[in-house]
Amino acid sequence: MKDIKHIKHLFARAGFGMRFEDLRKYKNASINKAVKELFENSDTVDPIAVVTQTVDYMVLAKADADTKKKVFQMEREQEKNLNAAWINKMSTTDAVLCEKMTLFWSNHFSCRDNRAIYVQQLNNIQRANALGNFRTLLIQVSQSPAMLLFLNNQQNHKGHPNENFARELMELFTIGRGNYTEQDIKESARAFTGWGFDKDGTFKMRPFFHDTGVKTFMGKTGNFQGEDIIDILLSKKQTARFISTKLYKYLVNETPDDAHINAMTDVFFNANYEIKPLLEFVFTADWFYDDKNSGNLIKSPIDFIVGLNRQFYVTYQKPDVLLLFQRALGQVLFYPPNVAGWPGGRNWIDSSSLMYRLKIASTVLDQGLINFTGKTDPEDEAYLATVRNQQHVVNTRVQAEADWDEFFNSIPKDMSKVDIAHFLLEPQLNGMVQNTVNEDNDLKMMVIELVSTPEYQLC
Repeated sequence: MKDIKHIKHLFARAGFGMRFEDLRKYKNASINKAVKELFENSDTVDPIAVVTQTVDYMVLAKADADTKKKVFQMEREQEKNLNAAWINKMSTTDAVLCEKMTLFWSNHFSCRDNRAIYVQQLNNIQRANALGNFRTLLIQVSQSPAMLLFLNNQQNHKGHPNENFARELMELFTIGRGNYTEQDIKESARAFTGWGFDKDGTFKMRPFFHDTGVKTFMGKTGNFQGEDIIDILLSKKQTARFISTKLYKYLVNETPDDAHINAMTDVFFNANYEIKPLLEFVFTADWFYDDKNSGNLIKSPIDFIVGLNRQFYVTYQKPDVLLLFQRALGQVLFYPPNVAGWPGGRNWIDSSSLMYRLKIASTVLDQGLINFTGKTDPEDEAYLATVRNQQHVVNTRVQAEADWDEFFNSIPKDMSKVDIAHFLLEPQLNGMVQNTVNEDNDLKMMVIELVSTPEYQLC
């Protein structure tokens, strides 16, 4: 049973939680076998392809107001469809490790854009390289239209360098704050002049806009291109440490352990920034399964929603409600709060979001009503107007359906109610949870009460 406890922990961190059907499958498996199958299930990358209609924005700029309004409405609908498609993929796929890492990279390379086709393209870049090589991922992300627009590199021209991308490349994407100078930013920006894309969204190096002069960056001098800057950053072991630290906090513990992070850094750097060996090292390390690293992370809103969907095989008649869930809990896919992304950890929880978290589980599983005021996005004027018109309350019948037959049939016959509670909750059972288990004769109601506890918010 020690191995199955550890495998459950593995599924919580490398995926979106373990289902009872997984328990049956891995009951007699080793950690190494479980880790191997996680990677095998993510070998084939299945991109999202719900946004197909593109817009010529150069033509749109000259269009009349009515045309612009229709295009805006179309793009808002595309954004909703893209959001629902990713939630559905995470909720149903066997490639959970790929999606969990796509979620990590989407926050590491935090980006916002209202052009759904570019957002989808960036998301698929992150998915295709989620378990691949970090250098490849970094270059492809940097050359994507969404990121070029978000960090203004489309306007980065010879003689008029724009430093936004160069700054965030170092501060947030690679080496981290305090490990570069303002002069490094200026010289780096010159190297990225001319990076842009054409009307089809294809990366294009525009020689006319590129500064071909000599640059001095981090002690090296040459006629550097953007890729040269990236290679210099990757040659610094601090970059491997910066990424390893973020991954440690995402997968292991919010409190960094220097010895463990040093070991991760060595593996990552020596593997030339291949992501798979780094993850394999973490998932097979004894310290990954220490008690202090179990049940200590707060689930992100997406982890919580997706985990609930997977555990109970939930389907939604009105997928729009998933957007309301995300708003209420403070994490809307593709809409990070800023270039630094969601801070995570204890920031996920406040008095408002905790109330919703405790209520959403029972609402989804028991077909109830829920009132949303939500954490609205400051740029989302349409939603704000709707809220105002309805006196700040949106009454929504969730119309979700859990497959209880599938759920109960997947529970091993020899499991007691206490065993079920231990499986559903990562932390040790406290007195209140024990009372719920002992006093509730209805198994369905017991399960609903368990997933409506604060303990269910931890993984």
